[in-house]
Amino acid sequence: MGTRQKLTVAELCAELRIARSTFYDWRAKRTAPRCIKLPNGELRVRRGDLDAWLNFRQEPEP
Repeated sequence: MGTRQKLTVAELCAELRIARSTFYDWRAKRTAPRCIKLPNGELRVRRGDLDAWLNFRQEPEP
């Protein structure tokens, strides 16, 4: 995977095993990973932004 990879909403949801509605709920609550809005209205998420978002949410080791 290249460092410049951008995921579609469908790809992100499949990877995280969440429903599309869950992703949009997170966006409404401003807790979703940072997104890029394309001129046609579609969203993309940079791989690096998703990885950083996941790392931030990782629970500390006991």
